[in-house]
Amino acid sequence: MTLRTADISDASSIAAISIEVWVGTYLKRGVTAFFADYVLAEFTPTKTNALIRDPDQFIVVSENEDGIDGFVRVSSASLAAVDGLSKYEIATFYVQPRHHGKGIGKRLLAAALDHCRDQAAACVWLTTNAENDPAISFYLGQGFEHVGETHFAIKDEGYLNNIYAYRFD
Repeated sequence: MTLRTADISDASSIAAISIEVWVGTYLKRGVTAFFADYVLAEFTPTKTNALIRDPDQFIVVSENEDGIDGFVRVSSASLAAVDGLSKYEIATFYVQPRHHGKGIGKRLLAAALDHCRDQAAACVWLTTNAENDPAISFYLGQGFEHVGETHFAIKDEGYLNNIYAYRFD
C-alpha cells in the first residue's frame, strides 16, 4: 500500500470509490431514484477533478498494486459546524469495504491529521451519519470526540449526522 497526493488521473477512480462506499454504507434496503440521482450527480469525475485542482482541498489516496482502494479529503475552506472548530474538515474519507481491517483507514487518517498539524490547525472535524456505528467506533478509537449534531441534506430531506473533532495538543 502506498499513500500519495491525488492527481487528475485519479478523478474517475475516486468518483467510483465514492459511489461504491456511499451506496454500500447508506442504502441498506435498496436504491431509490431519489438516492441514485443524488449519487450519480454528486460523485462524478468532473466534480472530483475540480476538487483535486482546488487549492483548498488536500486529497490523499491509498494505492495497492491494482489501483486506488481508499482516499481522504481535507477541506480548508469549510465553515465550522460547531463554534470553536477550525476551518479544517475531513470532508470525505472512504476505504473500499473489502479493504477494511488492513490499516488503510488509520494510515489515511494519519496523513490527514499530519496535514492539518502542518497547517497549524487547532483541530480538525468531520461528520458521519449517526447510524454509521463502524465509522463512529473508528473515530472514537482514533481520539476524536463527539461535539455536536447536524443534518446532511439532500434536496428537502435531512439525515442526522454526528460531528466529531480531533484537537491537537
